[in-house]
Amino acid sequence: MMKGLGLSKKYYEEYGRRMIMETVPDLADRAAAGLAGDGSQCYGFDDEISRDHDFAPGFCIWLTDDDFRLYGQALQETYDRLPSEFMGLSRRPSDASGRLGVRRISSFYSEYTGCPAGPVSNEQWLMCPETALAACTNGEVFYDPSGEFSRIRSRITEFYPEDVLRKKIAARAAVMAQAGQYNLPRCLKRGDQVAASLACARFTEAALSMIHLLNRRYMPFYKWAFRSAQSLTKLRHLPAHIEELCRTLNPDTAEKICAEIASELRLQGFSASQSAFLQDHLPDIMSGIEDPVIAALTPMADFNF
Repeated sequence: MMKGLGLSKKYYEEYGRRMIMETVPDLADRAAAGLAGDGSQCYGFDDEISRDHDFAPGFCIWLTDDDFRLYGQALQETYDRLPSEFMGLSRRPSDASGRLGVRRISSFYSEYTGCPAGPVSNEQWLMCPETALAACTNGEVFYDPSGEFSRIRSRITEFYPEDVLRKKIAARAAVMAQAGQYNLPRCLKRGDQVAASLACARFTEAALSMIHLLNRRYMPFYKWAFRSAQSLTKLRHLPAHIEELCRTLNPDTAEKICAEIASELRLQGFSASQSAFLQDHLPDIMSGIEDPVIAALTPMADFNF
């Protein structure tokens, strides 16, 4: 089965490049094209099940504000007239819910980061959910002769500034300690299965985020977070432990996960603590933050996955 990203690229190569040249020749050396944003196909995670919505041949064209103002409408009208059938698949006007077609570069990045050129200050980086940063840097840029779109993308892909990374790692460690090492076993002792399941879910999401952070990768939307973690190099054994935890709710498995996280924190120089309780690593993690504004925030200031 062809993946959506491959389908998008073939459709662009068949029709897109020529469409831009014929509609607005001046844009041939400035318009960027590709597929990125929301949707499993942008991550390469699409399958037969995900084809029931937002799956169609198409691509994105990203323009500067000036070019969009001058040529955006004409280019979109031409895009809408491209063949509606391609490789046995139908392209309908409603497909992809406005995710495809002609867009401003500034609007694309503003949608995900709140900033037209992506986050710059530590505060802006801290407020951006990981899932949004994952969405605006996934997929593939097929063509970008001016490099305008890709420059912003590359800067975001370089990952968080060190101070922000430490703050986020501290927050994940705090959640993992509270939900998995403290509350999960207590809820089970009380026989409260629902509360234990909620504690496990909160622990699991924080653990998956921590795995991504320690791999310098943004965690995608929660339903793809586990699959994404399975492809990462560091802590590559943890997804199997996480899967076991979700099946069994065994606090010993949560402790095993935390022990491996603690080891990786020491290995990467974030902490020197030998404690198995992740809360005990927060002072070391936080002590490396140089920005006084970020340092003054409590670890739980970033509960933003």
